[in-house]
Parts: sequence; structure tokens; C-alpha cells
Amino acid sequence: MELGLKGKVVAITGGSEGIGRATALRFAQEGAKIAICARRQDVLDAFAGELKKSGADVLAVVADAARAGDAERFIEETVKRYGRVDVVVNNAGGTGQLAFDAVDDKAWQSDLDIKVFAHIRTTRAAVPHMKKHGGGRIISLNMVGAKAPFAGSFPTTISRAAGLALTKALSKELAPFNILVNAVAVGKIKSKQQERSAARQGLSVAEHYDKTGKTVPLGRMGEAGEVAGVIAFLASDAASYVTGCCINVDGGLSGVL
Repeated sequence: MELGLKGKVVAITGGSEGIGRATALRFAQEGAKIAICARRQDVLDAFAGELKKSGADVLAVVADAARAGDAERFIEETVKRYGRVDVVVNNAGGTGQLAFDAVDDKAWQSDLDIKVFAHIRTTRAAVPHMKKHGGGRIISLNMVGAKAPFAGSFPTTISRAAGLALTKALSKELAPFNILVNAVAVGKIKSKQQERSAARQGLSVAEHYDKTGKTVPLGRMGEAGEVAGVIAFLASDAASYVTGCCINVDGGLSGVL
């Protein structure tokens, strides 16, 4: 299926590992021009080198999306290199989940910075360029818990719920400019964070994935590439009438649509 992504300029935050990495790979396969940012230069440069060897046109920018000024600089450098930005994938974030009384003000602010303000700043920097070129796509990573927060899910599900409100409100405001705004809510996806969770439990990665996968209706954890496929769809010509939506990619785990 031709997705119409060849030559598009795609900017991905948190683009060196996990879902961000898989998303960059998928867009590269579709012939898009890729801009990625991450905090660790060694990891970022190593992945950018892999993309270049595969023939991809890639820009790697060391930036912390949670820090004021870095997200804007990332978009500015993307436009300086490619002349435009067609797709923004707001991927940077984490999954810390604690009881309410275990989260102090510093932790709340840190979570809001990476999961709300980073998305605001990246989007705000990209929108004028998208308007100038007749449209674009903004796709933000989220989690299924944002739709149905549960006990002990602080501060993540609260910050993520704010992200869903941002997605819906922006979709209405930017629709007249042909800028489509959507989100992808993930469930239990294989990642470095999951590997660290396995270590904390004294389990091998395979044991942890098997144990966790049994809690999912499909009977397994998801792959980062499966999330990337949905992101690519939302950026594609096939999703030209889809905006203001949040698609669950969770193997049937969530109890809400």
C-alpha cells in the first residue's frame, strides 16, 4: 500500500530508542526525510549512522524535549535543513507510575514538562511552517491509562490525559489549515523500560515479556514496530480524513475505546 510519505519531512522527538527508533525506521522505509532528537549523543549518533547506511536522509539533533528552548531549536534545525516540516511525532516521554502520596512537586513538574509542555513547544514551533506549506500532521504518543486512569498511576496518567485534551482541542483549531492532529495510546510494548522492569523483578527479559504478555487479550506484548505502523498510517494519505482521534495499540488490553 502506497502511503504517500516519500519526500515528506518527519520530525520525531525521543527518536533514538524504542517506539521513536521504530518510527524513524518505518518512515525511512517509506522514503521520508527524517529528523530525530534525543538527549544522549552517543546513542543518537549511532542510530543516525544506521539510518544513513540504509540510504535514509537523516538529521540528528541532541536536544532534551522537556527543556524550554530545545524543542523549538529541534524544529528550527529541521526546517533549516529541509525547508519544511510535514509531520511531527511527539514521542518523548516515560511511564513512571506511583501512589499519589509518593509524588512530590518536582516529580509532577518533570512529568508535565516531558509529556505536556514538550508536546506544546514542539507543536507550536512546527505549526507556522505547516500552515505556510498547506498542512501537516501532528501525532502524539500516549497511553491507554490516560483514558481510564487507575490507582497508583501518578503522575503519568494525569499528564497523559492532558495530552489527550491537547490533541482534541488542537485538532479543532488547526483543521481549517489542513493540519491533522491525532494520538496513539499504547499498552504493554517491548522496550528498554520494560527490560529495566524485568531486572528490578529479578526476571530475565524473556520471562518478563512472557509473564506480562499473559495479561494482554492477544496473549503477548506488542512490538515497537507495530506502534510505528499506526503512526505511519496517521501520517499517510490513507488517513486524510482522520483528526482528533486517539487509536489504541494495546492488544485489546484497555476496557475503553
